[in-house]
Amino acid sequence: MITKNELEKLLASTETYRVERTKSTTDKDKFGEAVCAFANDMPDCGKPGYLFIGVDNEGHPCGMKATDELLQKFAAIRSDGNIL
Repeated sequence: MITKNELEKLLASTETYRVERTKSTTDKDKFGEAVCAFANDMPDCGKPGYLFIGVDNEGHPCGMKATDELLQKFAAIRSDGNIL
């Protein structure tokens, strides 16, 4: 499991093959593309990827509220048939 310190470092770093950021909470295409890219692990690093939703390009949170409805919407991406 990732520690708070590791998470803060990833959030402050630039976007890489392991880190993607988006302010959007509705761009399911972008979420799916990021998940597929993380799953492909092109550099074969064996490390997980992180999709920061509700975060700007500089790594600052945009004030999004993490509601149960929003979390359920994100969880449904894995089984909606768009990621194979």
